[in-house]
Amino acid sequence: MTPQALFLDFDGLICDTEDAARRSWSLLYASYGLAFPHAVWRRMQGRSDGEEVALADLGRRLGRPVDPGTRTRRLQKKTELCRAAPLRPGVARLLEQAELRGVPALVVSSSPRDWVEPHLVRLGVRRFFADLVTGDLVERHKPAPDLYLRALWQTGLPAEEVCAFEDSPTGVRAARAAGVACVAVPSAAGDAAALTEAVQVLPSLADFSFDRFLLPGSPLPDPMKGRPPR
Repeated sequence: MTPQALFLDFDGLICDTEDAARRSWSLLYASYGLAFPHAVWRRMQGRSDGEEVALADLGRRLGRPVDPGTRTRRLQKKTELCRAAPLRPGVARLLEQAELRGVPALVVSSSPRDWVEPHLVRLGVRRFFADLVTGDLVERHKPAPDLYLRALWQTGLPAEEVCAFEDSPTGVRAARAAGVACVAVPSAAGDAAALTEAVQVLPSLADFSFDRFLLPGSPLPDPMKGRPPR
């Protein structure tokens, strides 16, 4: 069976705001003569508390807390970089195919609605989404399954009929915890090797095919179906 709905993460998947975030942290660390550790970035990816992770690491290296003004400047730089970030490859094609097939698409993101929706409008894809399930609707964010459980409740579909798309291990774990099969597409700042829990890892959403994808547990096509009897 092909998916009856698509649940798409936003940051890093639809728009590479993740790379913008990574660059903003790299610039901040560099201003102190430090390199931004890849291990810290991996711990941050896909988490709504990622800023706290990096600030704690930087504070330890500096031997003092990071001052509020520096935090503000880092966020301003991230916002500036995000405003220039384009739609990721294959997103428009996937959404157009879903629309043609009558398959609803929802954003499922730990980020708040007032961050996600303006970007969707800017990128010209807001109309494709039946709903936005965002971090301001639940108490626990990814890797907890709450956002995906909320999205399932809103669609009225069982988990086994839905396909999620994520770019981070945190997101993949959240989908799996809700029983939703997940296809992973690493962002520019991501690591494909860390996405092994996904049912598929694709280089781009442009590589996803409704015709070739089967949800786990779906019966395989009958190779004899449609053939005349001998």
